Amino acid sequence: MSEEKKIKILFRHRSMEMGGVEKVMLSLMNNLDREKFEMTVCLNLNQGELRDEFPSHVRKVYLTDGKEDFSKNKIIQKIQLFQRRQKLEKLRKNPEIVDREYLKENYDIEIGMTYNDFEPVLNSSNRNSKKVGWFHSEIQVPKLQPLVPKILEHFPQFHYMIYCSEKIKNLMHEHYPNLNYPTESVIINAIPIEEIKQKANADFLLPNAESKIFVSVGRLHTRKGYHKLMDAHKKLLNEGFQHTVIIIGDGEELPNLLEQQKNLGVEKSFVFAGNQMNPYPFIKNADFFIMPSESEAWPLVIAEALILQKPIIATKVGDVESMIEDRKTGYLIDYDTNEIYVAMKEFLTNEKLVSDLRENLIAIEKQFDNKKIFDEVEEIFVNLLK
Repeated sequence: MSEEKKIKILFRHRSMEMGGVEKVMLSLMNNLDREKFEMTVCLNLNQGELRDEFPSHVRKVYLTDGKEDFSKNKIIQKIQLFQRRQKLEKLRKNPEIVDREYLKENYDIEIGMTYNDFEPVLNSSNRNSKKVGWFHSEIQVPKLQPLVPKILEHFPQFHYMIYCSEKIKNLMHEHYPNLNYPTESVIINAIPIEEIKQKANADFLLPNAESKIFVSVGRLHTRKGYHKLMDAHKKLLNEGFQHTVIIIGDGEELPNLLEQQKNLGVEKSFVFAGNQMNPYPFIKNADFFIMPSESEAWPLVIAEALILQKPIIATKVGDVESMIEDRKTGYLIDYDTNEIYVAMKEFLTNEKLVSDLRENLIAIEKQFDNKKIFDEVEEIFVNLLK
């Protein structure tokens, strides 16, 4: 396909902290046919561990500097944060400035990767572009409710909506059956299988390797359930079941979790390892993976742990039940402290269960068909412009 006929795609997103949505976006950019598509990403903040991970053929535009570029002086940093907020608010109210002075060109398709990105896509001054939303959230989750009216307002304005799981789509229609929905598809997240395996082989030594280790990867938000996991961990320790829990990730819940960690006296056994550019050696070298979330969509991290053939404990949220067969390729639980405790105790004491899970995970990667996923996305984009 000639340069003139390439379909010009703009991805809009807030920033590039380590997370599932960010990995999905990078996966699309790395795998969509660059002979068919010319891709640009526009970030509100040039911020996050993944901000320099875009492939070389993708043009990156950002509206403001990230915290990584701020002064180390706390007072100056506060001024910079205030100025950044002011600038972003001005650009939000005047989206034509972004199109004219930052992007400087029009696009055939504009994509909002999460509901937080819907507004800038829909407010684009380029009225001729096709608007695509990507939705990853369980609409009924209590903490999302303050944002739901705006989400419902935005949905009908899109030309196309992509859900990352069947359950996310079904929940949306169940709770809001009369909404004027755009054309829709379910596209599950693609998994870079060989990249995961390769990165997992990096030289690595886990802390506290003398005890059984549970590892979890996720942003530190209340909905990730780490406060419940810590309570279950403490209960097991009190009963003499020695083990370590390592959490990979960062977020606004960290101060509360650190306070809980101190109150429970588990500073040495419940470890916050922060964000890691390469979390895969942690997963590969741990004994077990655990995801105690209150809500998820199609959690990429579950697929990653499956590919690394790790026995998993996971809550029955989002599409997890379609990814894991209970007691065959993982252990499914409800979002409940006691259920987390019981499942962890099973993994620590039931050697046959763990052995059977490992055996069943040997060929698990066959269930992930990346080519089919990218072909479906390309077909959606091409058909949008017909």
